[in-house]
Amino acid sequence: MVAPARALYCFSAGRAQGPPLLHPEGKMKNQAKDYSPSSDKQSQILARLALLGLAFLLPVLAWGVMAAAAALALLFSFLILPEVAEESQHGRTLATNLLEGTGAYALSVLLLILIFHRDLSVVAAVWAMLAVGSGVRAVADELVSGAKLPWNPDKSWIGLVAFALAGAPAAWFLAEWALAPPARPSGLFAISALTAALGAVMESLPMRLHSSYADSLLCGGFMSCLILFNHWAWAGNLPFLRLRILLAIVVSLIFALGAYFLRLVDRSGAIAGFLLAAAIYLGYGYKSFLVLFAFFLLGSGATRLGYASKAAVGIAERRGGARSWREALANASAAAFFAMFSLLTLPQAAFLAAFVAALAEAAGDTVSSEIGQWLSPRAYLITTFRAVPAGENGGISAAGSAAGLAAVTAIVAFGYALGICNLKAAVIAMTAAVSGNLFDSLLGATLERQGLLTNGIVNFASTSLAGGLALALGLHFGL
Repeated sequence: MVAPARALYCFSAGRAQGPPLLHPEGKMKNQAKDYSPSSDKQSQILARLALLGLAFLLPVLAWGVMAAAAALALLFSFLILPEVAEESQHGRTLATNLLEGTGAYALSVLLLILIFHRDLSVVAAVWAMLAVGSGVRAVADELVSGAKLPWNPDKSWIGLVAFALAGAPAAWFLAEWALAPPARPSGLFAISALTAALGAVMESLPMRLHSSYADSLLCGGFMSCLILFNHWAWAGNLPFLRLRILLAIVVSLIFALGAYFLRLVDRSGAIAGFLLAAAIYLGYGYKSFLVLFAFFLLGSGATRLGYASKAAVGIAERRGGARSWREALANASAAAFFAMFSLLTLPQAAFLAAFVAALAEAAGDTVSSEIGQWLSPRAYLITTFRAVPAGENGGISAAGSAAGLAAVTAIVAFGYALGICNLKAAVIAMTAAVSGNLFDSLLGATLERQGLLTNGIVNFASTSLAGGLALALGLHFGL
């Protein structure tokens, strides 16, 4: 179960209402349709495969050299490839190429190398998945007419499956190539297959921003977590899970039904909330569930404060504040992932810090937006500090900032009081959550305002970043 959907900005006077996690069909067709014709698609596929050739040098070249090569490829995509593909005829600017065109893939590879250079198997696998999986998907969508995805009619089920089936062996092969046998993680093919499946789903989402960014960053982080799986950690937790599974089902069902009958969520929100709450309960028992419950209370309470006045000016949450499955996934799926993985790895404390950080970030955004739009008639864009009406994406206010910071502190302090995280982990979670709030604000003021990302995707990205940052810091500082 989750609290109200959050705005696309942290510490904000703006409302949490906005486009859903997925576009409605009509709007999505306008925003997510391919920018250029088949010839441009072919040039992008060829550019990806050409850049993939550099990945075979991962075992022999330092990561800094590989990053420099990716940077050169990025310049090539800006200066040379548009002329070869005649993209200038389609009116593409440098910014458009970077966000939606061939430059996006090169920049995604560069970010992948810079962020995950400590693990060559991750860099190699995701790099191969991006090139081969997306290329095969594009060809499948072009040549085979099949049932369209319900959340993205511009892409098909055949394309989604093709991405996963082609991306998995490509990711596995290049990961095997990049690492010597002693350094290869166990179960590498299964890890590659799961990563490719996630990549296929992320690539299918209806967003104008190039899918390579989401695939490279999210799949890279996901694969890094899978590599940390430890059989002995899982086996050690098995004796506790029998009773915990039963309690998770019962408690989460009561919670979901209560929220539904109180009209805090709609039917889809209750179902999604039940599944997410059960996953979080499994992670660390009643303690992790209580943190989720605290988040839900904070968000629900903030939504109802001044609801009539917010509704009068058109900035209140829709459906009387009842949340759907879209808001559930956007706000709590990252936290559920980190909670579940705390069962499967030895650095449990780091994953629990990530869990707390993800929910603290969600609480900060929800409370800041709801309180800010209630108390502050005007907000200021975080990028330019230009005054905007309350409810604008990327707007911040003093009241919203203070309320959001208080909500983040409350969630982290509650996690500390329950013993989920020690003092060091609490400081890490607090730092990561505030960073996630700022990231949410920047995305809201830039990419979301341009229609390149939806509300739900930005919210999901922000909670994922908060949790991922807390996990990285936790592992670095020995949690």
